[in-house]
Amino acid sequence: MKKAAAAFALAGALALGAPAAASAYVPSGSISGPSTVAPGGTGTFSFAAGVFDPGATVTFTITGEGASGVTLASIVKTAIETKSYTKPANADGSASVQVTLHPQATGTYTLTATDGNVSTPNITITAAAAAGGSGGDALPDTGTDSALMLGLWVGGGALLLAGGAIVVATTVRRQRQHAA
Repeated sequence: MKKAAAAFALAGALALGAPAAASAYVPSGSISGPSTVAPGGTGTFSFAAGVFDPGATVTFTITGEGASGVTLASIVKTAIETKSYTKPANADGSASVQVTLHPQATGTYTLTATDGNVSTPNITITAAAAAGGSGGDALPDTGTDSALMLGLWVGGGALLLAGGAIVVATTVRRQRQHAA
């Protein structure tokens, strides 16, 4: 019984331990950069010394709406897209990348960096609301509202039903008076 339990524990450790070793832990304090970047703006994301192997090839990947219009480092809306940029880590294992969002960028973008052995946690970048305008973020309503139209149809139908009920009641009352 003890041998079976030991074998089961060893098999579990091998099954669960192998993926953990393939992706080394990167403390969140080892990564710095803004969480919000204005459309058309640039944010610099830095990875501390020792995060990557010295001189290793680091691949930065950004995923988000219209990511092909995003510029990574010193490279250059509609669907979720992915764009990658590769450069070597510094001699101390640090790296950095500049992310420039497209001037019409909206939504959230995810940045990751990997050197084959180390994969950083996802970094979330939100495209800030564009500056300017007359105060509100939304465009004014200039067309019809489907919820309003539904209310009009339901209300109109109820009025027609009530009018029909009155006509039927009046007709029945008159027929009863003439019959009596």
